[in-house]
Order: sequence, then C-alpha cells, then structure tokens
Amino acid sequence: MSALAHLVESAATAAAPERIGEVSAVRGLALEVAGLPCAVGDHVEIACATGSPTRAEVVASSRGVLTCMPLGPVAGLRVGQAARAVRGGLRVPTGPALLGRVLDGLGRPIDGRGPLHAPTVRPADRAPSPMDRTRIDMPLATGVRALDTLVTLGRGQRLGLFAGSGVGKSSLLSMVARGSDAEVCVIALVGERGREVREFLEDDLGPEGLARSVVVVATSDEPALVRLRAADTATSIAESFRATGAHVLLMMDSLTRVAMAQREIGLSAGESPATRGYPPSAFAVLARLLERAGTDRTGSVTGIYTVLVDGDDHNEPVADTARSILDGHVVLDRKLAVMGHYPPIDVLGSISRVATKVNPPERSAAATALRRVLAARRAAQDLIDVGAYTRGANPLVDAALDHAAPIEAFLTQHLDERTAAVEAWDLLARLTTTLGGPR
Repeated sequence: MSALAHLVESAATAAAPERIGEVSAVRGLALEVAGLPCAVGDHVEIACATGSPTRAEVVASSRGVLTCMPLGPVAGLRVGQAARAVRGGLRVPTGPALLGRVLDGLGRPIDGRGPLHAPTVRPADRAPSPMDRTRIDMPLATGVRALDTLVTLGRGQRLGLFAGSGVGKSSLLSMVARGSDAEVCVIALVGERGREVREFLEDDLGPEGLARSVVVVATSDEPALVRLRAADTATSIAESFRATGAHVLLMMDSLTRVAMAQREIGLSAGESPATRGYPPSAFAVLARLLERAGTDRTGSVTGIYTVLVDGDDHNEPVADTARSILDGHVVLDRKLAVMGHYPPIDVLGSISRVATKVNPPERSAAATALRRVLAARRAAQDLIDVGAYTRGANPLVDAALDHAAPIEAFLTQHLDERTAAVEAWDLLARLTTTLGGPR
C-alpha cells in the first residue's frame, strides 16, 4: 500500500462515526457489553460517572453480546453505562531502557523512577517455528552447585521448580538471578503477596541482580486478567531481547497462579469446569505460554517456572501438565527445608532432559556417580535408621555414610554464595574421586 493510500485509509477511519455500546450485565468477575462489533482480544472502555473510565478486554463473544474481563477496579460499574471500542489494544515496552525497572502486569512502570521511554510492540502470542529453533548445546551457569552439576540447564531450556508453599522457590530464583551468566533476566511475579514484592527486590534480588533485570509484578489482589497479562508481558519482553540475539533468562513465579487466573477468566466466560475446576482453556494457555520460550535463529530464552504443587501433590493437574511440556524439573523437598538443607533440592527426584547434550561424557559420569551413591543411601535409609544395616553389604552405602559431611557440604549453599560452574565441576570431580570414582 502506498503512503498516500495509507493516509487516506487512516483519515477515513478517523472520520468514521464511533459506535457506542452499553453494559448489559455485571455478573461476578465479568461484565457483558452489547452493541459493539469487537473481537476476542480487543479492548473496550466503560465510562464511569464516579471516576476515570474502566478498560476491559473481550474474552468471549456471542450473538450481539461481548463478555469482558476488567483490567481495573469494577466498583461503580452498572448496567446501562456507555462503552466504546479502544483501538490498539495491549502494547508491551521493549529495549535496554527496561533494565533495572519494575513494571506492572500491563507494562507500566511502578517503581517511581519516571515514565518509560521505550518502543512498544504488540504481544506475539506465538511460539517460534519448530524448524527455526536451534539445538540446545550450551550450558547455562546458575551459580548454584547442585543445579549446575546434577541438573544442568542448557541455553533455551524450559525448567520447572516444583514445590509446596514456603519451601524456598523464590529464594532459589533470586540465587539464579544473581549468579547466572545470562545477559538479561526477566522476572515475572504473578499472584505474589504485595508484602513480598519489595522484600524480593531489595533483599533477595538486590541492586546487582536488579541492574540487569526487568521485573514484572501483578500481586494477588489484581484482576485475573492483569495477572494473566503479566505472564504474557514478561514473555513478550524476553522475546524482544531474544530477537536482538541476546541470551535471556525468563523466571516466572508462579505458573500455577497463571493457571488459576485463566481458571477465573474461563469460568466467568461460561466455560465448563473440568479437572479440579480448571476449564480446558487453562491447560491450553500453559502450553502456548511455555512454548514461546526456547531458542530461535538469533538468541535464546531459558525459562524457569515455579509450580506451586497443591498440598505437596506433585501429580495434581497443573504440575502434571507443566511437567509434560517442560524440558526438565527440579523438586524442592519440604523435609530438606525443615532440616536446614538449603537449597532443598531433591536431586534424585530432579532431572534435566538436556543435561547429556550440554555436558561432556566425563562430567556426566561424575554426576551419575554421585547420584548412585545418593540413591543407594536412600534405598537403605530404613535399615540405617533402625541400626540394621551392616557395613560391607553395599559399597555405595558405605561410601555415602563415610563421606556424608562432604556430600552435604557440596549440595548445600548459602543464599549469598555463588559458585562458578567450572569450580562446581572441579569440586564434584574431587568428591567422586573420594567416593571411589565413577561406577
């Protein structure tokens, strides 16, 4: 289209009469708008006599009626209020100006450091083509010994942190944010308590981690659509850095609350509940969101997603679905956390599906040797606890008992401690030599 034709079309659109609809129902978390020719994903603005207009997004459409979810407070909304379509929809800021900033779920700054001067884009909501994805063949260092050696991440991998509440997911994320060798970190805090956000930024992340990070926050009191859009905004920002060739680390806490937000939206839009009240759209949203991370022809997005397992049940629907999509999972054990073993990583229950592709054979052999010693001790733990184990019955169990202190020292790490990947592998090599070498 020529520039003149584009100007003529824009002028005709601007001069066209604006169609005004009205709110026909306010029901639960959703509202219905009649008289507007909008599609799913479009935004509408509802005039409110008691304050500024309220914006909402169309999430479902039937004959002449739009089901919308508000992006702000619903107080003051009533049947009969005027509604109009809003051009443009949601746009996400991008670029280096975002580093060190804290944004809300819609990409607006909330850190009191003034407005953002950054280009904006429409969220893609589409994963790279499978044929455009480069193979994962480079490790990503996290600064955490147990992860770098026993559950090695690759650049472009998607990993889940599975744990119950209060086990240490956010603290482990902060360690990775400060210690990883990624060029950019994008952190999404979805459904977090408002009290914990500032603590995470100042205590866990710190100035050093924040300086190379972009933080997107949607607290638990935000509307469900804002919480869902926070995950989309953070992923879009990570994608924009990947498009420039950067290696990005995307950390989302938590994926479960994203699914819960979509559950609220789906049920309000009239979907039927399925497994544990989750409608089918909740699982479809998880698949679309997780597939957007990974590699493409220019850069990579390594995704680490926390999964809040319901009642410490690692087979509940969201955890089971996430585990089937992700490229690996790390299990955080409440028993280890209670014992003061931090980070409380259950290395025998954790696995990275790309570890053998990013580690040379000698490193994989060292990791396997330690895993075998740990597995042998776990299998004999009941006998050890009652004093029925006889030394000499299993050399692996003997090695685990004789070297329990150095094994514990290797697997545990202080919150502020950072270990380079090369140093972590050297420590593991010396430890496995002490244990008797690879078996």
